[in-house]
Amino acid sequence: MEYKFVIIDHAFEIYVGAIALLFTALGIWLALKLSKPKLQTVVIEKEVYVQKPDPGFVPDEIQLTKMGISKREWEVLTLMSQGLSNQEIANQLFVSLNTVKTHGSNLFLKLDVKRRTQAIEKAKRMGMIG
Repeated sequence: MEYKFVIIDHAFEIYVGAIALLFTALGIWLALKLSKPKLQTVVIEKEVYVQKPDPGFVPDEIQLTKMGISKREWEVLTLMSQGLSNQEIANQLFVSLNTVKTHGSNLFLKLDVKRRTQAIEKAKRMGMIG
């Protein structure tokens, strides 16, 4: 009996509370849907063929001098062309990783390129590496 009286006496408040809960749940759901960034990851796999340098190759010293590339930068460039990572180049030349990165960025500036592949391609066209 008391249950009926509570429902009848407070019917308006119960309806308002139910509607408030419904809109709160709808608001939370909508906020979660709209705030999630839709990220799409695209993975591109490409085979890269690395050629070993020709042991009889002689770099074009005139081009190296003209571009202002030092002997150490040229060594880094040739190791880059062999497909070695910065850490592998550092280990092979017995220098720090930061030194290799500095030489790499200097090469990119001097060759006016933005990526390793562009630097290697341009150096091959200019006769700096084999």
